[in-house]
Amino acid sequence: MVVGLGSMIGAGIFAALAPAAAAAGSGLLIGLAVAAVVAYCNANSSARLAALYPQSGGTYIYGRERLGRFWGYLAGWAFVVGKTASCAAMALTVGYYAWPAQAHAVAVAAVVALTAVNYLGIQKSALLTRVIVAVVLAVLAAVVVVVASSGHADLARVHIGGDVGGVLRAAGLLFFAFAGYARIATLGEEVREPARTIPRAIPVALAITLVVYAVVAVAVLTVLGSDGLARAAAPLADAVRAAGAPWFEPVVRIGATVAALGSLLALILGVSRTTLAMARDRHLPRALSAVHPRFGVPHRAELAVGLVVAVLAATADVRGAIGFSSFAVLVYYAIANASAWTLARRAVPGAGMVGCLVLALSLPVTSVVAGAVVLGVGAAVYAARRS
Repeated sequence: MVVGLGSMIGAGIFAALAPAAAAAGSGLLIGLAVAAVVAYCNANSSARLAALYPQSGGTYIYGRERLGRFWGYLAGWAFVVGKTASCAAMALTVGYYAWPAQAHAVAVAAVVALTAVNYLGIQKSALLTRVIVAVVLAVLAAVVVVVASSGHADLARVHIGGDVGGVLRAAGLLFFAFAGYARIATLGEEVREPARTIPRAIPVALAITLVVYAVVAVAVLTVLGSDGLARAAAPLADAVRAAGAPWFEPVVRIGATVAALGSLLALILGVSRTTLAMARDRHLPRALSAVHPRFGVPHRAELAVGLVVAVLAATADVRGAIGFSSFAVLVYYAIANASAWTLARRAVPGAGMVGCLVLALSLPVTSVVAGAVVLGVGAAVYAARRS
């Protein structure tokens, strides 16, 4: 549960809130609700599948077992490329909050440090994630209190409206923030009683995250409004400044840095486990399936993922990374819902599958085209290997 919270809370509040406001305007809260509904459907489907298949790999395993080898492969490919982009986005978020002038260098350093933590085993990663989640939640609670008690907050600034296209685009961007529960499902081989633990951890982590998002979003809107939030480079820092508490801004920046580190920690963890599962089936180089005899982690997959993310963090654009990641991850969850649809009780996975596809196609055109091309390349590689 804490691993999932470490992924979702950091990404959502500090990376997706402002662009979502730019897309939806006064429909931001509606977009948040839509993203939460789709995320719930995905969480429900993922929990049911994880109980049946408690193995490392998540939807890569579910798609392969329920739909066929190609769909499992496509899900794994979408997850690896999409979440690798997410890793780069979170690393760059660390850089821009911690030291804007040297953002790319800080991002690479963060990737190297957290890859080393993951290399030492899940127990150490989970312990560090607990500390990060506690710090971030404390900072967010303080932001809400500072804003609400400042005398500058005005609920009249919180409007509900917006056009359908903007709301769906915002929901797609905000879904990027909710996708952290996948980290839980990919750890099936490394937790005690996975058939019992995973289905309980996923909905609890999602519910806590939704409450945190809603409370913080409303607090920020009361001082910035939807237009001010859309223009904000650092929304929470701008909110406390607008509330007349500039002395608290350094604390917010530290909290944002810690939150992004928490997301990056769990993201690297999840990508490496899906890489392990695909390497075992020879869809990726077989050498990546090695498990460390002492630490019990896929150490070669960890190092390979860390290297790729470090290169992206040194060269990529954070907004482009978020859009591309959102498209790939929504396709991944569409396959998860399709896999769950083959089980009993089809209403929730059916709604989740349709929701994922609608949100994916509502993203900016550049994100949709880039994502479709990369997924097409993956499918072509699969077809060539099969032939």
